[in-house]
Amino acid sequence: MTSRSGLTHFDETGRPQMVDVSHKPATVREAVAEAFVWMQSETRRAIEDRHVAKGDVIQVAELAGIMAAKRTSELIPLCHPVPLSNVRVVTEWVDGIDGDEACLRVVATAKTTHQTGVELEALTACTVAGLTIYDMCKAIDRRMSIRDVRLLRKSGGTSGVFDLSATDTPSVLNEP
Repeated sequence: MTSRSGLTHFDETGRPQMVDVSHKPATVREAVAEAFVWMQSETRRAIEDRHVAKGDVIQVAELAGIMAAKRTSELIPLCHPVPLSNVRVVTEWVDGIDGDEACLRVVATAKTTHQTGVELEALTACTVAGLTIYDMCKAIDRRMSIRDVRLLRKSGGTSGVFDLSATDTPSVLNEP
């Protein structure tokens, strides 16, 4: 179902359309995405010591990511509402570039048995978790940044498996 331009989200006259997936079989589909939240080392200590006035940053951010994945079709135009069978958001500290900087990696996994994939749900989960971390910590660190939101893996559907680690992509931790 592509238009003359080859884009699936536009019809023959150039009008936006939701892609018709009714002819596609429902298959198990899974996507994993990540984002990195860079911050000052003092901010990391406040998060780890649970000294952030708004509460437990990690738990709230992970929950916010799960909630966001469930609402992706309300946020992204023309995105199909997908019945999610599982969403998981986890965070882990990774080494920063120098001692004054800290980095929290957010990884989201979304899973469904449906006619279309869940890449956007995983990406939305990571992004909203990162935004939640920023919101909860902005009073102590306005220099935080959310970087390198990207799809790591996806499986299922007619396009098969995508695995970023199998491509020639530089490490995001080596980028400024």
